[in-house]
Amino acid sequence: MNWLNNIWFVREFILPTLDVLLLAFLIYKGYQILVQTRAVQLVKGAFFMVLIYAVAFFLDLRTVLWLVNLLAPSLVIGLAIIFQPELRKIFTRIGQGSIFSLSRSARPFQLDAVVSAAEVLAYRRRGALIVFTRTVGQKNIIETGTRLSADLSSALIITIFGHDTPLHDGAIVISGPKVVAAGCFLPLSEQLDIRRSFGTRHRAALGLVEESDAVVLVVSEETGALSLAYDANLHYDLSIDDVKKRLRELLQLQEPEVVEEEEVEAFEE
Repeated sequence: MNWLNNIWFVREFILPTLDVLLLAFLIYKGYQILVQTRAVQLVKGAFFMVLIYAVAFFLDLRTVLWLVNLLAPSLVIGLAIIFQPELRKIFTRIGQGSIFSLSRSARPFQLDAVVSAAEVLAYRRRGALIVFTRTVGQKNIIETGTRLSADLSSALIITIFGHDTPLHDGAIVISGPKVVAAGCFLPLSEQLDIRRSFGTRHRAALGLVEESDAVVLVVSEETGALSLAYDANLHYDLSIDDVKKRLRELLQLQEPEVVEEEEVEAFEE
């Protein structure tokens, strides 16, 4: 009888609890993906249509019900076409496997070297695009540039972007303690409501983070403003402290890094 009691306990308590927890986890992860894209508008539109149908059903509004039933298939197809970029991004995020990732392990990384170089470049009004990889590799982006596989340092970053080198117009890709490639081309954002004042660098940074989980640091050539792009959003004109704090959180960096002050001071002079 004990084994029958155990089976009854599993069916009546364990499985329903597991069912609720799994559903809550999927809803939470789905919400995280939705808020990182403009698909929230799609959800609002679908909810509005369901609300109209429910009101028409309970009030027995036959004309409205007939119209909704007639237009529903066309609306579904139309929404799929209109929000095709957002739907593609959602399935891309799911395919990347990040929906089931709970945490990221920290990797050796000289954050202060990058931030110090960005501060120098901003002071000199030299534009820069710095891509940080996270859980998803950037092989397609790396192949558009020149492979370096060089040790990360302030001197290297300032050298690439601080002078009119063949690589200064593109982006550099950083993975762990290495600058993997430079002079890379990023996809431009497909958003229509982006600020007109944003140049190609900001649009390229936003375009990459719309399609992957990368983080992009942008230095404006016109204003020297520092911006961070991640999770399909662009955060413009941040202070150097905000940049460092957000990068440390986004890249899961726990320990402070040693600032390469001598290299930076040499370039500032």
